Amino acid sequence: MSAGPGPRPLTERFAAQSVIEEVLALQDLVPPRSLPRRIFGGSPLSDASLPWYQGALGEIAVGRILAGLGPEWLVLHAVPVGSGWSDIDHVLVGPAGVFTLNTKNHAGQSVWVAGQTLMVSGTKQRHLYNSAHEAARAAKLLSTAAGVTVQVTGVLVIVGPRRLTIREKPRHVMVLTERQLLASLQRRKAVLNAAQIQNIASAAVTARTWHTKPAAPGNTEELRRKFAALQHLVDQARRRRVAWLLGVPAVGFLMLNPAGPLAAAIVNALTNR
Repeated sequence: MSAGPGPRPLTERFAAQSVIEEVLALQDLVPPRSLPRRIFGGSPLSDASLPWYQGALGEIAVGRILAGLGPEWLVLHAVPVGSGWSDIDHVLVGPAGVFTLNTKNHAGQSVWVAGQTLMVSGTKQRHLYNSAHEAARAAKLLSTAAGVTVQVTGVLVIVGPRRLTIREKPRHVMVLTERQLLASLQRRKAVLNAAQIQNIASAAVTARTWHTKPAAPGNTEELRRKFAALQHLVDQARRRRVAWLLGVPAVGFLMLNPAGPLAAAIVNALTNR
C-alpha cells in the first residue's frame, strides 16, 4: 500500500500561503452577502477574516520584493515550523547570511521603536519579541540539520506605515519598511561562501528540518485561484463604496429616506471597512 505523497521541498510554497489558507477557512463560515450589501459595497470579509486578509496582502507584497534578490539567494515563504500551525513568513539564505522575516501590515499607521519597545498607533505590540524568537528558533533548527553553527538574523518588515520612527535600534532584530528591505539586504557584506550557502540551503528547503510532522502537499493553484477571486470581490466592494460616497444619488436617497431599511443598509455598507 502506498504511503501517500510526502512533503515537497519548501521552494514550492508561495508567499502568504499559510495565511491564505486561514483566510479561506474563515470565509467558508461567512454567509453570502445580502443584495443591498452587494449593491452598496459591503465587504465580503468578516471581522475574523479581515486581519488575516490584510496580513496576506503584506506577505504577498514582501514576497514580490524578495523576487528582486539575485539567483545566489534562496528565498522561502510561509515555512511551517514546530509541531502545530505556526510558520515563518520568509526565510532567506544568501551571501549576506541567513534571515527570518516577520511581515506586519500596518498600512497607514504610525510605528515607533525604542530599544525593545514597539508601538503601533500608540499601542504596544510584541513584534520584536516574536521576530527574535523566530530567528533563534531557526538558528537552532538549521544548525542541527546542516551540522554547523548557523547564525540567523531576525528582520521585522513593516508594510505601508504612515511613519516608521526608530529612536533606538533593537539589539537583536532589524526593523525596516518594505521599501527599505531590498537595498538593505543587497548592501550587506558577504559572510557566507558558495559552499556554506549550499549546505545551509539544502537543510532549509527540507520540510522536516522545520516541522515535526510536515503536512502532505496541498493544491496551491486552487488556493491561489480562490484568493484571487476573494481579492476581486473585496476590490469590487471597495470601488462601489467609493462610488456611492462620491455619488449625488446616494446622498439624495439618504436625505429623502433617512429612516428606511434600505437607507440603513446603505449606511452600514458605506461604513463597513
